[in-house]
Amino acid sequence: MAVPKRRTSSAKTKSRKAANMKKTLPALSVCPQCHEPKLPHRVCPNCGYYDGKDVVEA
Repeated sequence: MAVPKRRTSSAKTKSRKAANMKKTLPALSVCPQCHEPKLPHRVCPNCGYYDGKDVVEA
């Protein structure tokens, strides 16, 4: 079984964990029908429109 020979330093651990802290929230666009924020290239969860067409009954 593989066991570390030396203790991992705190700088090494923190630099590894720092890469995950840079993640940001996804970009939002505005629905042209109801003007609510939505994810781009997705059906609007509020009104059900996509590309100017009623796709899902809301």
